[in-house]
Amino acid sequence: MVQFEEVSQKSAVHPKPVGLVLQYGTAGFRTNSKQLDHVMFRMGLLATLRSKKTKATIGVMVTASHNPEEDNGVKLVDPMGEMVTPAWEVYATQLANAEQEELLTALKDVIEREAISMAQEASVFVGKDTRPSSDSLSQAVLDGVHALGGHSKDYGLVTTPQLHYMVCCQNTQGRYGEATVKGYYRKLSQAFIQLTKNVPNRTDDQKALLVDGANGIGALKVCEMETYLKNELQLSLFNDGSSGKLNHLCGADYVKVQQRAPKGVEMTAGERCCSYDGDADRIVYYYSGSAGRFHLLDGDKIATLISTYLKELLTQAGLDLQIAVVQTAYANGSSTQYLEDTMKVIVRCTKTGVKHLHHAAQEFDIGVYFEANGHGTVLFSKAAEEKIQKLAQDSNTNDERRRAALLLQNTVNLINQTVGDAISDMLLIEAVLAIRGMTVQQWDAIYTDLPNRQLKVKVADRRVIDTTDAERRTVSPAGLQEAIDSRVKKYRRARSFVRPSGTEDVVRVYAEADTQESADALAHEVSLAVYRLAGGVGEEPKSL
Repeated sequence: MVQFEEVSQKSAVHPKPVGLVLQYGTAGFRTNSKQLDHVMFRMGLLATLRSKKTKATIGVMVTASHNPEEDNGVKLVDPMGEMVTPAWEVYATQLANAEQEELLTALKDVIEREAISMAQEASVFVGKDTRPSSDSLSQAVLDGVHALGGHSKDYGLVTTPQLHYMVCCQNTQGRYGEATVKGYYRKLSQAFIQLTKNVPNRTDDQKALLVDGANGIGALKVCEMETYLKNELQLSLFNDGSSGKLNHLCGADYVKVQQRAPKGVEMTAGERCCSYDGDADRIVYYYSGSAGRFHLLDGDKIATLISTYLKELLTQAGLDLQIAVVQTAYANGSSTQYLEDTMKVIVRCTKTGVKHLHHAAQEFDIGVYFEANGHGTVLFSKAAEEKIQKLAQDSNTNDERRRAALLLQNTVNLINQTVGDAISDMLLIEAVLAIRGMTVQQWDAIYTDLPNRQLKVKVADRRVIDTTDAERRTVSPAGLQEAIDSRVKKYRRARSFVRPSGTEDVVRVYAEADTQESADALAHEVSLAVYRLAGGVGEEPKSL
């Protein structure tokens, strides 16, 4: 087979270090960039096979998101812009770990198992972030695509959500939008301008937003987009990549974990600020209170703002569509209570991980999902989109209903439904605050987070912990759930759960209660129970 000769020749240029084993996880492959050259070449091969199998364009994104600058990684994107299907994650792992002389066997195994016709054309879109290693690594992906005779389009520097968007546009024959970066800017900015143009007397203060670009790709792209927004949003960009290191003391992950403003951002009291992560698929908001106290608005607050806005519009439009918010066990109890009791919105809880949330959100007419870390989006069913469109175009509808339908229609166009997108989510949040005439403080005051604490307990083997009910209860080891229950009973408005880490031998503990003191005490007591019943190693957890 001529094709495989070229794979052999090119593979020798991208050799695998002997004995190196990597795992395709939730975020694809991620590790130090020096260990990834062979993986990138092989993901180019796999993406080409996936394209032949699905008879559609597949995406490959070279990024390591919020990891340090010296790391890199790769994610595969399926035809509708979603993450690659789990069965192919297994192939990715097998292909990445095959020793040099076993590569062709591993490749042919995938071809046979999936009954792939090698005569089928293949098309792969490739994008990369701003890391120094991304140039040569994305070239290795392209080498892999070409080794199997695939067609490629190299988008160069794009955010992760932009590549997902391009793949979806291509495979819907342009129905979702135009598969260019300019097409992306045009679609989103037009929707944003349509949403905000009818807001009476918006002041410059209301249009001003501070953005921390994490010294990454998001900073470059939001700069390019700014001209399209025609001063309807006035951005002050910090950590734009001109001097600082990617994700170093900045970015959404840093702000969320450290609960403080990023380096280089000077906030005056009450100013709205947001941070992207390294590949711009997550966003968090924050502001400084009058006494200089830092206030974070995380994914729970974002989901609440957006779902409340959508629910109000559905009521005004008289549309009978079911809206749900999908959360994980990490969502603050106050947000769940507010959504269920006050807003009367359905709340569904799933296991941690974007693919679980995305999947659950697809079961509703409108599904809003955000992880607490700020990664999320809104999904509209085909039927919901059609109903909204029909009402917006119906000239017999009364003014209030039609206005609401038009707002909904532009909101659909502003949202990147393929994946969490910091730029799209930022524009959506800004539009909602403008339409509702809300300040960031008023948004923050919708509900007050219960004080909480997260801890980690080192264990000999994380697999001894087995959970059920979307990770909210443990079924093994014996006695652990009873121990957690008895400790939770001692505190007011308390809740706690434990779950094994996906990557290391630690058990993660979450606790919340009516005061920080109680949350800390509960987290410590549950940590002790885990240590004693689940084979803790090292020193026993100290009280906070």
